Amino acid sequence: MEKAELLQQTYTTILQHFIDTGRAPHYTELAEIFNILPDEARELQREAADASVFGCWMSHDTDFIESWAPFSNVPTHHLITVGGEQKWYAQ
Repeated sequence: MEKAELLQQTYTTILQHFIDTGRAPHYTELAEIFNILPDEARELQREAADASVFGCWMSHDTDFIESWAPFSNVPTHHLITVGGEQKWYAQ
């Protein structure tokens, strides 16, 4: 798989994880999904965030996702509710 396709798949996988669970995946979870080492997943996650034209960033001085457009992994005043269920925060 070429790098651009892998980065797009990573971005999409992180978004889907937000949709399914209401939170960002840890890079070790990405490692399991992609069947790669945790260090490789951490780097892939960072590269996908850097390549994104949308707002994606890690929490300061960490490798933990803070925000992945359009979702926030930390509580904000911007709640997202779908079908009466609120498990997401917007940026």
